[in-house]
Amino acid sequence: MSHITLEKLNTNVSHLQKEIEFLRSLIIGLIGKEKEGEYKPEFVEKVLKASREKATYSFKDKKAFLSQLENL
Repeated sequence: MSHITLEKLNTNVSHLQKEIEFLRSLIIGLIGKEKEGEYKPEFVEKVLKASREKATYSFKDKKAFLSQLENL
């Protein structure tokens, strides 16, 4: 691989990592709150534990992603 290709890949991975962090934060913010607005400690622990585990599914493009969603 050329140097430019590696730089593009690293940039793309960096952007994806930032998006994942944002989405995790969004999910915790939307789902993890009780009516009073406090986070449920059990939920937070469960989400943090899941975020450290190896991913169950992996996909390389949108077609593979949709295919895996259909199989759930």
